[in-house]
Amino acid sequence: MLLRDVLRGEDAQIEAVLAQIALAAPDVIALQGIDYDLELRALTALRDRLAELGQSYAHDFAAPPNAGRMTDRDLDGDGEMGGAGDAQGYGRFFGQGSMALLSKYPVLQAEVEDYSGFLWRGLPGALLPEVDGAPFPSLEAQVIQRLPAHGAWVVPVQHPSFGRVSVMVYHASPPVFDGPEDRNGKRSHDETLFWLHLLDGRLGVRPAGPFVLLGDANLDPARGDGRRAAMQRLLAHPALQDPLPGQATVSFRNTGPLRVDYVLPSSDWTVVGAKVQPVDPNASRHSLVWVDLTR
Repeated sequence: MLLRDVLRGEDAQIEAVLAQIALAAPDVIALQGIDYDLELRALTALRDRLAELGQSYAHDFAAPPNAGRMTDRDLDGDGEMGGAGDAQGYGRFFGQGSMALLSKYPVLQAEVEDYSGFLWRGLPGALLPEVDGAPFPSLEAQVIQRLPAHGAWVVPVQHPSFGRVSVMVYHASPPVFDGPEDRNGKRSHDETLFWLHLLDGRLGVRPAGPFVLLGDANLDPARGDGRRAAMQRLLAHPALQDPLPGQATVSFRNTGPLRVDYVLPSSDWTVVGAKVQPVDPNASRHSLVWVDLTR
């Protein structure tokens, strides 16, 4: 249906999203909440529409996500199997509301590091959910449970002036919609904690050279229902800089304004400009966030 709506050019939300992207005119953009299909037809159609608006993205990246990736276990503890909460990441169908990257510069596809299959229990210091001291919903579930709700990528982009730039992308779980075990809250925290471990060299190889960490963390460092410690530590990490401290990027009915969307360049960049664009409610309740960088 996403492909159909992009091609028709009559969907108010899609048209508003396209207008927001064209206004910002980014060189590289991480799209959040875009449905994934195996042949990337919807993403290709979106690229074509953006080209009509003067923004040509010759390169892209999207990988099979965890959203809607069904398992044979009860992962959400409701006593049933086969529901949207029993997928590796919540989804009523495979690929629902996932991620994609568009770039005006070449994406080094063969060198992408995709951590989407990383198991939650493999994270140092993981806050695995428990009830009465027992794993929730079960040990069998935790044995296969992946950490990223959608994905976690390190995507190298070859810039003509700056060389190889690592674009690190994720979209974490919302820290709500669960019970006293706080499964979603703990997972959301740990999805950000993952990047702290990666930056410190405790997981995989720390990206060499300049990089940018960006995405929807679903976590505010000071407000909201989430476990804030991981985001507070990430924003204070010496390898990163925060061009937009304290600026809200979304407003929810129950919480009010929150900062959950981030573009965090490595400390070796010079920030030329940065902005949280005003929300267009026709596009999304989230703002588009951009940062202009040079070296």
